[in-house]
Amino acid sequence: MSQVGAPRGRTCSRTIRSVALLTSGVLALPVLAACTSDGDERSKAPAAAQDVGPAARDRIADGGTLRWAVDTVPTTLNTFQADADAATSRIAGAVLPSLFTLDKTGRPQRNPDYLESAKIIEREPKQIVLYKLNQQAVWSDGRELGAADFVAQWRALSGKDSAYWTARNAGYERIQKIERGANDLEVRVTFNKPYADWRALFSPLYPKDVMGAPNSFNDGARAKLKATAGPFQLKEMDRADREITLVRNPRWWGARPKLDTIVLSAVPRDKRAAALAAGTLDLAEIDSPVAERITQARHNKGGAGPQTGAGPASGARGPVAGTTAASASPSSAEEDGSDEEKAEAARESREKKTRALAKYAKEQRGLGGYVVRKSLEPAFTQLALNGETGPLADERVRRAVARALDRKKLAEAVLKPLGLPANPPGSHLALAGQHAYADSSDALGDQNTREAQALLADAGWTPGGAVKKDDGTKAGSEADADKKKDKDKEKEKGENGSETSGTSGTDKKKEEKKEDKEADAKDSGFGSASDSDSASDEGAYIVGDNKPGRGAPLSETGSRVIAPAAVGQARWLDDADVNAQDRQPGGMAGAYAPGGTAAPSAGSASPSTTSSASASASASPSTSASPLPGPLGKNGKPLTLRFVLPSGPGSEQLRTVGQKIARMLDRIGIRTEITKVADANYFKDHVASGDYDLALYSWPATAYPATDGRPIYAKPVPASDGSLLVEQNYTRVGTDHINQLFDQAASELDEKAARDLLRRADARIWAAAGSIPLYQRPQLVAAKPAVANAGAFAFAAPRYEDIGFKDPAKSGPEQPQKSAGAKETAGATQSSGASPKESPEASPKESADGTGNDSGNDTGNDSGNESAGESDEQ
Repeated sequence: MSQVGAPRGRTCSRTIRSVALLTSGVLALPVLAACTSDGDERSKAPAAAQDVGPAARDRIADGGTLRWAVDTVPTTLNTFQADADAATSRIAGAVLPSLFTLDKTGRPQRNPDYLESAKIIEREPKQIVLYKLNQQAVWSDGRELGAADFVAQWRALSGKDSAYWTARNAGYERIQKIERGANDLEVRVTFNKPYADWRALFSPLYPKDVMGAPNSFNDGARAKLKATAGPFQLKEMDRADREITLVRNPRWWGARPKLDTIVLSAVPRDKRAAALAAGTLDLAEIDSPVAERITQARHNKGGAGPQTGAGPASGARGPVAGTTAASASPSSAEEDGSDEEKAEAARESREKKTRALAKYAKEQRGLGGYVVRKSLEPAFTQLALNGETGPLADERVRRAVARALDRKKLAEAVLKPLGLPANPPGSHLALAGQHAYADSSDALGDQNTREAQALLADAGWTPGGAVKKDDGTKAGSEADADKKKDKDKEKEKGENGSETSGTSGTDKKKEEKKEDKEADAKDSGFGSASDSDSASDEGAYIVGDNKPGRGAPLSETGSRVIAPAAVGQARWLDDADVNAQDRQPGGMAGAYAPGGTAAPSAGSASPSTTSSASASASASPSTSASPLPGPLGKNGKPLTLRFVLPSGPGSEQLRTVGQKIARMLDRIGIRTEITKVADANYFKDHVASGDYDLALYSWPATAYPATDGRPIYAKPVPASDGSLLVEQNYTRVGTDHINQLFDQAASELDEKAARDLLRRADARIWAAAGSIPLYQRPQLVAAKPAVANAGAFAFAAPRYEDIGFKDPAKSGPEQPQKSAGAKETAGATQSSGASPKESPEASPKESADGTGNDSGNDTGNDSGNESAGESDEQ
């Protein structure tokens, strides 16, 4: 997706992490607390382990073709262009050099296939990084990788030449010069100002033939690559057959790829169940309804199968759902011939159902040959609050919205049915399990109805505020006519795809009780297929999936169940910690105060509440309050927020979460007008343009939050033409101090100091309440059981040369081992599969939730790489 024109704010291309819709048929793909006790602390919160069917290289057969589903045939092979997508990144990962790749904890690792070493050799007066290249590394045309390739990529992405149509240049603009070192294998990069995220540069690295001139950059790498330097090379990109074929690179110097060929097949998400059932795919990202079908198919495999009309599961979504033995039998009226036309229609209906049942049963038999690999995707879904205009321009109202949300309950609704950890993210800049993660959500506070109501009251929104004070009072027929007009307006809104929340009294209580009972009934397994709250990743808008971004767009999905652990706690911001720049108009100290001091209210002060990362989500006298009798208002206007949601068939999960949020807001007197829009227009025409009050979309995790986080959370600034330059901050909420903290972190070469700066920035992002992280997205992948070292990769980058099919002739424990040619250095093992410890949370047998996991070990996808904090760190 290219830059988006915004009527109320426009973006720029300093660095782009984009938005894509992960739905049927459409494309799918960050620390920080106020304080920390240990500069090298690791997250105490659990992260679901990757699930890739790990196997040692000597247990994998040589040869074979892997058929791997992608969403589209990419329009470009240049990851630095605006229309690059997930398929672009997948191809680049297999055929181009990545000097640093991410391990299973999301940390950058030196890739020894390309680098002997890479480190800072000078800090003053200028930062200088010295790269020592692997002497065996060559392009497919036989030329060695060298300084000329680095120089060409720097000049193309520096932003100094507008002839290059680049989508991002973050980091490259800080480079002053690049030169050859002591020999052809050394490259010296000198920066004009310090850059902490220097490891993010030159991955992927393109040959100088692509980067050397604007024409070759803009058009030369859209359908082909002149040279590659990965374990695979591009053989063909067939747009007619919608396939991309990768074959072994004969000049590859590293561990020989196990596969002969990888065929990336463009299969829309709503067609994947059929493609899997037909056996035309070996590996495919899927949504939860398909995962549920696979689970049920595996349960029924070898048995009598589902009964007629029962479908694959209770409440099945398949074509046989609702078909019963009674409905499949002729009625007495039909037998008597009392109505021949109706009888004929009934017979045709029965035949149609029978055919559908047979087709569905056949597909189920095919789906039984797959397993579901699952994990948590390195991306989180957030509630975005547009703070540019309207009620949400007041930060007290934004904070009230945030304090009304039970984030734990929302996360459980999505993840608990899948058996995945359901801990709401505590950071905007890292995810649980990443080295830099720390929970800073205490800067805003946990769910607290009383404090939310107090914040609204302090902002002037009261129960009687929506009543207009007219000079005269209408009565009789005139008043009745006005009521009829109001009803007609509401009806018209409903017909146009809008609905307003605001149930009251007995009906509301019944609705809430029903919702809670349904949620309790789905606490295990995938839940009913017909359940609107069943966990799903479809319809999730991910910022970063179809534009070039720091982390390659991630959309794989897979499975491993791990138990939640205690979340690390963070202290509240002291009032002294609050910079004046962070106090926006209408701001108040209560939202920052130690111990969660209650916000001032129009009436009596609310009891103070101590909030922590482990606080219970259940209501208590200090955190709960009776729902208000009606909507709030001010100056005769009701407090109504426009909640924009996608309307597509694959967006059920987002709509379900949106409806839950609407009910939570209704309890504090905020009404929401839910507007459903076409998927194709959702982001560009509404989120990016600022045409919304509330919206749901996702951001991917990154190993470089100082670089990638700034354009997302930095304060928008006025452009020369008077418009608002929002970059990627689509909430339009930010402060000067947040900007300064990001800038300082990007220039801080001390890792501990940089993390502290980012944690302080994250605390202020929470306090500003423009973005509320809700849950980490589930990652689900259907795989043939024999597929090894591929599936739900989580944070780790795929190691393409280790992917293959398990050799049935070899048996024994499947412990990943070192690839041929892997090297070891002091302090770090560089292998393609350092033997990880056996995970206690899963077993090689089918898991308890029935997802059919065929593995229980972590793969060594971070193997072959050296930790950035080891011998390369200086």
